[in-house]
Amino acid sequence: KKQIGGNIQRIFTGFAAGVMVAASVWSLLIPAMDMCEEMGKLAFLPAVIGFLIGIVFLLFIDSMVPHLHVGSDAPEGHKSSLNRTAMLTLAIGIAIQNFPEGAIISLPLRSEGNKRGKSFALGVLSGAVEPVGAILAIALASIVTPILPYMLAFAAGAMIYVVVEELIPEASEGEHSNLGTIAFAIGFALMMMLDVALG
Repeated sequence: KKQIGGNIQRIFTGFAAGVMVAASVWSLLIPAMDMCEEMGKLAFLPAVIGFLIGIVFLLFIDSMVPHLHVGSDAPEGHKSSLNRTAMLTLAIGIAIQNFPEGAIISLPLRSEGNKRGKSFALGVLSGAVEPVGAILAIALASIVTPILPYMLAFAAGAMIYVVVEELIPEASEGEHSNLGTIAFAIGFALMMMLDVALG
């Protein structure tokens, strides 16, 4: 189809927002604080600093680059964690979230008259930053490790900014905004269950 229905877009957007918020908390912010346990009661500090820098960075990008509010791809290439299970949980969550997010990017392109293949390819390319970021993080592991809590929190801040600025307003628009809210809850619950079950 050339047109995406408003209700379908609300569901996709709400679901992606729920997964992103849960991933930000359980797969990024909590591991960032866990990495700093030796700081005692100040273990939150790197997470707070990284989170706020992520928000400010996206705010700056948002003010410099004109855009349409049709969903965005938050920087996700530097997602990492303490162990393989946590990394697997995050990877599954990001993969799940990428389905509706890819649709949010591809479907408006299709409805604007782009060919089906081109719309699909641009949606796929929007997620291509993730493996590139992962390769860079592995290559620079010795440099990255000391600042990893800040980087995890930065990613969380960037994702939360995208959710609050782009996805929640999209999911809440129109007559049936409760569809976006329900999809948000399902995405959040699914990511939370994955994190606990696999973590």
